[in-house]
Amino acid sequence: MDFEKLKADMLKFRNDRNWELPHDPKNLAMALSIEASELLEHFLWVEKDRIKDFTEDKMTKISEEIADVFIYLFYLANGLKIDIESAVQRKLVMNAIKYPIESNDGSINKPHK
Repeated sequence: MDFEKLKADMLKFRNDRNWELPHDPKNLAMALSIEASELLEHFLWVEKDRIKDFTEDKMTKISEEIADVFIYLFYLANGLKIDIESAVQRKLVMNAIKYPIESNDGSINKPHK
């Protein structure tokens, strides 16, 4: 993935439509939550062993919701001047300390600290 090109494309799309003003942090955080909820809708009441049987059309709709979540998350981080790549790297380091490999017992339960 060429993240720099993707960022430029997302900003160009937004800026070409003069959406900078309504894309303030409050509205973007709310939009992000709504899009994440729309993603969740696709999985509501679906037994997890049935997910592998989703149709191509269903997977396309899920991918579109994932894209919406990603785009709004990027706009939010960009507006707050948060470098997503650096933030993710820092969080991975923090999580590695909080959840060392040795603490993984292979179960679905997350270890508590």
